[in-house]
Amino acid sequence: MVDAPVGRASARDVVAAYVGLTKPRVIELLLLTTVPVMFFAARGVPPLGLVVATVVGGTLSAGSASALNCVYDRDIDEQMRRTRRRALPRHIVSPRAALVFGLALGVVSTVVLAVWVNWLSAGLSVAANAFYVLVYTMVLKRRTAQNIVWGGLAGCFPALIGWTAVTNELAWAPVILFLVVFFWTPPHTWALALRYREDYRQVDVPMLPVIKPAATVATQIIAYSVVMVATSLLLWPIAGTGWFYPLAATVLGAVFLVEAVALRRRARGTEDLSEIRPMRLFHSSNLYLSLLFVAVAIDPLVQRSFG
Repeated sequence: MVDAPVGRASARDVVAAYVGLTKPRVIELLLLTTVPVMFFAARGVPPLGLVVATVVGGTLSAGSASALNCVYDRDIDEQMRRTRRRALPRHIVSPRAALVFGLALGVVSTVVLAVWVNWLSAGLSVAANAFYVLVYTMVLKRRTAQNIVWGGLAGCFPALIGWTAVTNELAWAPVILFLVVFFWTPPHTWALALRYREDYRQVDVPMLPVIKPAATVATQIIAYSVVMVATSLLLWPIAGTGWFYPLAATVLGAVFLVEAVALRRRARGTEDLSEIRPMRLFHSSNLYLSLLFVAVAIDPLVQRSFG
């Protein structure tokens, strides 16, 4: 494909465009499932230098995957309301420049993690990026309604990376947190896809809300949410947490399930998004995951103070 001409833009616009290619909001969420696990693995406060190196390496790695995703998806991004203001659809950055940028970020992130963290964390980061770009973006996304279920595996790796950054080995505790993110991803993404289902339908991306009624999607959301909450509680006996984590996980899980059931109730018998209000669950899911992983970080500190 021939690169489209890059439109005239100020230096500030170009810098903002390159930052936008990395999808900073996604990076924030990924780091929120990395750093708290480092506290949990260290059973307290991990070394500051190690946290900084892991954050820098993780930020560059996630930014690389996002930029490469933007390059591949630029054709459909131009047609979707949610994405048409990105750098490539606006022709502020050329596809070739974005490709080089994404690959460069991936190389630098791997070097940072390998040199200043460890090779295991670096390898997991490379695996996550490869899965997101090669499996989810290039294979699953446009071919199956299960795209985000299995494609979401890439977003689960930060929990493993946070643990291995501290311990240089894998264990059952980070696997449980990996699975929490795995079961969290479909409810989170399907709520957003409900809001923008016409966008996905227009570009023939078979997200579940495109091919199934809203009530069916909401039922699936409840099913995944129940498994997610049950999985989150497994961390208590498997990792030997204190009382703070299971209390927080129970309260947060109950609130999330109430919101999921409310979505199902609103979706029953209607396809009107103004009545379904799927973004309520989307925003609730962000809050749920954020607070759950904050509880993961705080629990060992509470144990040390009150144990």
